[in-house]
Amino acid sequence: MPPLLPGLGFLLLLGWQGAAAGTQLCSSSPVNESALCASVQSASQEQFLEVARGQRSPCSLTFGQLACAQESWLQDLQDDFLTSLYSCLASKPTTAVDPEYSILFFSKYDARKLLASLTAFSQQFSQVPLSLEWSLILMNGLWERLLRVPGIGTPPVLLQWLREGLEPFLVEPRVFGCLRAKDVSCEEFRQLVAALDGIYSQLPVEEQRNLYAGIKHFLTQDESSQKCYSEAIPSLNSTAWFRNYLGSFLEHATVEDLQLFGDEPTLQKFARDPVNMEMVGNLTLLRETALYYTLLLTSAPAFPLSSLPDRLICYLSPRAVGNLSREEALGVAQRLGKSCPWSKGTPGGRVPSSLASQELQVASSLLRDWEDFSPAVLGALGQAALGLSVSSIQEKIPEEQLEAALPALGSVRGWSAEQSRALVSKLLRSGYQILDGQSLAELGTLVGGLNSSTLWSLSPEVVLEAIQLPGFAQSVDSLPSALKRTLVEKVSSRADRPTELVKLIPNALASYIPKSLLVFGEEEPDVQDLNDKPWTRDQAAMFFADVVKAEPDFSRLSQSVLQGFTCAAAGAVGAERFQELAKAMRKRKVRLGQDQLSCLLKMVTLHGIPKDLDSYPKELLLFLSPSDYAATGSCRQFFANVGRANVDVLPREAPQRQRLLREALECLKIPGTQVSEESAEVLGRLLCDLGGDHIRSSGGRLLEALSHCGSFLPEQEEAIRDVLSAGNTTFGPPAAWSAFTLSQLSGLIPALDHGVLQQIPKKALTTWLRNFARDSPLSREELAAVVAELLPRRHKRAGDCPADLEITEAVLNDDLMPTYYTPEELRACLQNVSLENHFSHIFTYPFSIPQLAVLKEYLYKRYPNGFPESLLANLNPLLPLITPEEISTWRMSSADTLAAFLKSQPPDSLASAAIKRYVELGNALNPTALDAIGTRYVCLLNATELGAIDPPSLRLASLDPSACSQETKNLLYQKAKEAFSGQHHLPAYYELILPYLGGAPAVDLKALSKDDVNMNVTTFVTLRRESLMYLTPREVQGLLGMNLPELARWQDRSPVRDWIQLQRQSELDQLHVGLTGGTQEGYINIVTPKFPATSSAPLGAVAMAFHLLPALLLSLLVVSVLS
Repeated sequence: MPPLLPGLGFLLLLGWQGAAAGTQLCSSSPVNESALCASVQSASQEQFLEVARGQRSPCSLTFGQLACAQESWLQDLQDDFLTSLYSCLASKPTTAVDPEYSILFFSKYDARKLLASLTAFSQQFSQVPLSLEWSLILMNGLWERLLRVPGIGTPPVLLQWLREGLEPFLVEPRVFGCLRAKDVSCEEFRQLVAALDGIYSQLPVEEQRNLYAGIKHFLTQDESSQKCYSEAIPSLNSTAWFRNYLGSFLEHATVEDLQLFGDEPTLQKFARDPVNMEMVGNLTLLRETALYYTLLLTSAPAFPLSSLPDRLICYLSPRAVGNLSREEALGVAQRLGKSCPWSKGTPGGRVPSSLASQELQVASSLLRDWEDFSPAVLGALGQAALGLSVSSIQEKIPEEQLEAALPALGSVRGWSAEQSRALVSKLLRSGYQILDGQSLAELGTLVGGLNSSTLWSLSPEVVLEAIQLPGFAQSVDSLPSALKRTLVEKVSSRADRPTELVKLIPNALASYIPKSLLVFGEEEPDVQDLNDKPWTRDQAAMFFADVVKAEPDFSRLSQSVLQGFTCAAAGAVGAERFQELAKAMRKRKVRLGQDQLSCLLKMVTLHGIPKDLDSYPKELLLFLSPSDYAATGSCRQFFANVGRANVDVLPREAPQRQRLLREALECLKIPGTQVSEESAEVLGRLLCDLGGDHIRSSGGRLLEALSHCGSFLPEQEEAIRDVLSAGNTTFGPPAAWSAFTLSQLSGLIPALDHGVLQQIPKKALTTWLRNFARDSPLSREELAAVVAELLPRRHKRAGDCPADLEITEAVLNDDLMPTYYTPEELRACLQNVSLENHFSHIFTYPFSIPQLAVLKEYLYKRYPNGFPESLLANLNPLLPLITPEEISTWRMSSADTLAAFLKSQPPDSLASAAIKRYVELGNALNPTALDAIGTRYVCLLNATELGAIDPPSLRLASLDPSACSQETKNLLYQKAKEAFSGQHHLPAYYELILPYLGGAPAVDLKALSKDDVNMNVTTFVTLRRESLMYLTPREVQGLLGMNLPELARWQDRSPVRDWIQLQRQSELDQLHVGLTGGTQEGYINIVTPKFPATSSAPLGAVAMAFHLLPALLLSLLVVSVLS
């Protein structure tokens, strides 16, 4: 065969389905044309011309006739000929001579024409799987032809062929068995990898993975032979093996892959080769691979850590730094500080950790035995100072030198609550005083160590000065909520106008501004200032109407501002500009709620459904049907857009959402329960609503999409388990899963039960927990279920703590700590250990319930007189084990403590006990406490507690009592009305009072009906019942505005039905929305309203009867006179 040119390896990745396809489909040049074509019936040039002109089907010619034709005849074929040819061939069985026909056929093709034909082919088949045998046969010929393409070994030409013509063949990369059939040598393969490495950075990640899979297949397919390395063969004894045979594709290698390439001694030689180390220093390896590679390096005796690439310094183990000199340790610490991701949050609702566990352990190990922490040393440590233990802070940093180290310590990001408190307490004891903004700002990231009372004692001027300093504004981002709220209150007390407040507050504090302080009234807002801040939806609703009046170009508004759209602001927008507003929302990817979308759709379709619906937010389609979309596109296109929309705007059980799924299955012609990959891609997020039968029947095709759903119904979880347990997916059976497999399945792990988890290798679970879990969407509780699988089922009674299980600083900083101890061992090893300086992170670890019971037991022994307030904020994992009676003994002395506890979202019984304890201790329900109680717990307040709320406090808190008892709603409405009385004449008043309207008397609703508020019907039906009955049809029309037509859907349900029966039908008819059931003219329709027996309005029905009595008597009198 011709020599292998650099850069052609990619051709061999194309279309191969593995060695099972048979290497007989791979053949080499040269081909004896005369012998091959002797038995082929020749075709005429006229037949070729007819095919080229489209007058004859390509299928009328055999593959042999095409291959044996004259070269000039092939040049007349159109660019789409390969597409037509493939369709002809794919349905036919292959023969032994087809690979040779392929070589001969493509050898006659002009290179430029071939590229054009492949480009057309790629566009047609980019998303369609190719026939196994025919794709390999075609690539056999393409490979031989492309060896002769001028410049194919150069990156530009190689990339052009790879990207423009060959993408359909990249779907299945295992083609390297064909290389063996063609007798490609290791040297030729090395050149191939070098050429691919030259275009690596220009390839999409998926193509990089496919190509790596092919490279790995070549290197590992024959287990009995060497893998291009032998110490005894001079041409194969280079230890720069990773560079030579993997190149940059090493980024996609797992630990299991590396172990296939050689035994550990061999891999150690490869890892330490200077050429490989230089390359690795510029790559981003998979985390587990980086840890393993670093271990291969540092396990060698006397390996100098100064030689370790910066990219690997973050993957050191604590053991690797155990015997360093002080100078060496300081050098490693400095490199750690510069190279590692020291502030990395954790998803899944877990508390962010300041640093990934292993790196923090290394930093702690480096600093554990140091005695001298002078300002110079602390300054040199940089971010590695996070490795300081609280005891080192308290005992080893000279108090008199701490202020000199403040510039360095105040710039470290990611201090734990315990560390920052210890540093600030020591600093204040040393005599440091916060007298002005500069001295407050100098604390930098340590400002989180201040408690609320200290911060509250500062004058507003000090805080104002500090937050205007750029460095301090950046430092407040990671502060606890209580401190952020305090800073906002300080600033707002000195800001006379909303425009001034918006300018002064840094972005990190913007979402903590009470919404009542963002009502501009007669003042014109500065649109640019508002655009620059990250508002909540409720905040933006306060000024949305003011902004759209002030800004003529909606496209200039930020996503943060646009999300504040409400129906009440419709008048400010103007009917003629709603389509412009909606298009701006689409461009900014604004996430709107159900009520907002419903209102927006009404205004956008005021004059009919637009023909360019693709220009509007996709979520509007959730309220439409394919027939509404007909002028824009097909039903398939409609559901493709629905699938990419935020379908969670509608509850999963909503009839509208269920209808969309049914119509989507009908549109895609899925009569049964099998969903193809193509249909799955169209369904998008609607896949999350498919039943268990669809999931089972579709096998593994749906798993990747389902992993993004977030939560599952029980029948879906059962179906997912059935599919995975069968082992017929690309992931294989659970017993064969690796840590990398688990990382790919992380979104499905909550659906796995003990039956599946126990089949997974323990090593895979442990490796996944260490290297991938922190990047998964799983909660602490879901991770704890995985940890439980790693613990012995039968627990031996433990006496003393085993020596190798002693709880050290390194163990306390290890988020895999739960996997090291049975409950009994944990109990034994916690003796004489203090957890006080580790509360903020130890309770984020995935301890199992039995382990948590041991921790609770430890805490009660450690704190017999009640938990310290610093602990209450971290008790979330222990909530299932805590009782209301235990809470009644806690020291809940501040609103910040109450807020910290309620932030963990305890069940109502515990929250009620905490609120009761807080009030019993004489604490006020101030804005901080009310914000903490929030909508979730406001209904737990009793009449006494509600009565103690000071109305002005409601101005600075966000509550929604709409789900509470009528008594609670009545009491809170009166307080809210008083709180917002100064703003009742402003448009934003409706948004402020809206959560409390369930307690409004009729007289206030009648007044509100004159303000063009466009009340949602869902709000209307939750109004105070007796108040609603007093409203006239015209007043209801005034309240509902554009939402009035929706009332017809509710007319058969209470309370709308009861209200209709009290109205004259003639007045209802004037609303023109189809309401029926009112009182006819000339008749008396006596209705006894059915009012709920509530403690707040026991006389409601009686009052209504007396209200109606004059009208009834008058009617009787008229009837009597007429008769």
